[in-house]
Amino acid sequence: MPETTQQIIERVGLIPVLRAKSVAQGRAVVDAMITGGVTVVEVTMTVPGAVDLLKELKKEYGTKLLLGSGTVTTTDQAQATIDAGAEFVVSPSLHPDVIALTKKNNKISCPGALTPTEANTAWNAGADYVKIFPCSAVGGASYLRALLAPFPHLKLIPTGGVTLQTAESFIKAGARALGVGSDLVDLAAVDGGRPGTITETARAYLKVIADARKK
Repeated sequence: MPETTQQIIERVGLIPVLRAKSVAQGRAVVDAMITGGVTVVEVTMTVPGAVDLLKELKKEYGTKLLLGSGTVTTTDQAQATIDAGAEFVVSPSLHPDVIALTKKNNKISCPGALTPTEANTAWNAGADYVKIFPCSAVGGASYLRALLAPFPHLKLIPTGGVTLQTAESFIKAGARALGVGSDLVDLAAVDGGRPGTITETARAYLKVIADARKK
């Protein structure tokens, strides 16, 4: 049996958020991450030609890479990215119509929320995961733990300010996976001909997550 999208997300434990400036830069970042063992990536709609980049990555990597789309706020964006190869759809905020369309396409929905009311509303609207954003701005891992106390059924993915230093605390607090931006997706490293920096960081994240799950 092939792994489901949710099984891959939780096994890898990491959703790198790709905000590349071009298709070429995006591919270079993904290459470096895959070398480091990270086989999940979220391509945000803020990337110029985001849908084209998704198509390129799908063609290049096929089933070796789990693709998602990010910063999705409309049903048109959601459908376009799903058609391009996205298996999960992430939003920074709560859009019930985007959740409904994603589920209709049998894809995984991860809307953004922050407050207890938003998080529970997102879940009740059909979300598979709830992205807690911006998590670090409101207390980080301790906030995540506080949210899960009354809502232990929620599957939470903290995003915003997740770093190698805070990753362990988020996993211990109950995060199913971590949304990671510039701390891993280092565009300057690619532009400077140092993709190995991203590969090393990817490996370091996977080790921190594996170790935290054992404790």
